[in-house]
Amino acid sequence: MILIVDDDSSVTASLALLLKQAGYQTRAAANPEQAMDWLTREGFDLVLQDMNFSRQTTGEEGLALLDRIKGAHPELPVILMTAWGSIELAVRGVKAGAADFVTKPWTNEQLLQSARTTMGVAAAPTADLHSREELDEAYDFTNVIGRDPLLLKMLSLVGRIAATDASILITGESGTGKDEIAAAICRNSARIKGPLVKVNLGGISSTLFESEMFGHVKGAFTDARSDRQGRFELADGGTIFLDEIGDLDLSCQVKLLRVLQDRTYEVVGSSKTRSLDIRVISATNRPLSELVEQGQFREDLLYRLNLITIHLPPLRERADDIPLLVDHFAHSIGALYRRSELQVTEAARQWLRKRSWPGNVRQLKQLFERTVLMSSEDLLDVPHFEQAVDLQPEEGQPLQGLPAPGSMTLDEMEEAMVRKCLARFEGNITKVAEALGISRAALYRRLEKFGIEP
Repeated sequence: MILIVDDDSSVTASLALLLKQAGYQTRAAANPEQAMDWLTREGFDLVLQDMNFSRQTTGEEGLALLDRIKGAHPELPVILMTAWGSIELAVRGVKAGAADFVTKPWTNEQLLQSARTTMGVAAAPTADLHSREELDEAYDFTNVIGRDPLLLKMLSLVGRIAATDASILITGESGTGKDEIAAAICRNSARIKGPLVKVNLGGISSTLFESEMFGHVKGAFTDARSDRQGRFELADGGTIFLDEIGDLDLSCQVKLLRVLQDRTYEVVGSSKTRSLDIRVISATNRPLSELVEQGQFREDLLYRLNLITIHLPPLRERADDIPLLVDHFAHSIGALYRRSELQVTEAARQWLRKRSWPGNVRQLKQLFERTVLMSSEDLLDVPHFEQAVDLQPEEGQPLQGLPAPGSMTLDEMEEAMVRKCLARFEGNITKVAEALGISRAALYRRLEKFGIEP
């Protein structure tokens, strides 16, 4: 049952018809008092609430009603409806407890998707913690290694919300495996047969953003020699993973917000509006709340992205998982290099466990692979790993000198320098970019050019 609260009878009638056709029962209220009266008489799964109920357009009445609803029914999800120019008001509402917001005029598809997703999240099982065996029996968490309680709690949340279409923001330090969690969400969702399109936003310049994301038609600009599909079109019917969302500049953030709000877009050079059916997962290792305070990230976009936030703990906070990861890498990297007998001594496992790993799982994997390449022995012990660590120069020490003229091409030298900096700074993109004297976006473009995974 859905309660529609709006003083415009044409709006309530339109919404009631739309929701009825989608299989939902509805009730309508023209003002806050009628809304609260309905809530005392019947049980509801969702409230669709306008923000204004008089000639005043401040939205204070809507915020007051939201406060009354959440006070009396704290678990009841509320979706706010407001004009595009009042999104700041909707953000205030989300901070006050609303689950989502929809702008007027709405698109039917987007409103229904928001309603389904919000009710799905609210109805998801509430158990917080399971054993790893129970989780693996219920969900597919292939390639997510570990048994630490922090990891299991996070995986339990992933399993509960994967079946919904909720927008998810994955946070965590560089190297914690945010892309693996995005893939796990996709594998456990109803969109498993659809595409999963990964977009590294840090590697897309603001001038190319629209062409990359929305596509373009032939002749749209000087270099548009043929039609090109954008990332959103490629992801239609599936999931789009917006990695490094914190690196997106403000002008592109506005364009992205429009698409996520309306689920429509226009190909560059075309006036035809296209609808979009996607699930959005984004990720960042940057503190978005701080970026909002600094004016570098739009608050309305943040709340559009993070209906659910999943935080990945750093490896140092789940050190007991390090031996499990080591065994996993022994198998996977051993298979990659055709060394099926590869093993690690218990002493080496414990030595690795005691290290701090500022680069997290990625750094551990890189060290393991470097150790395998350096040693011809199948039983890896502490000295093997120590030797691999010693090859990595300490921060502040000079890199090796320039190669002899004619021994490398310029591209090969550039790739080698990028790889050396990545190794030295343990995958920290900001430090690598600073060391190379280029922007993060320019660094991401080089990583893509050379096929280097950040």
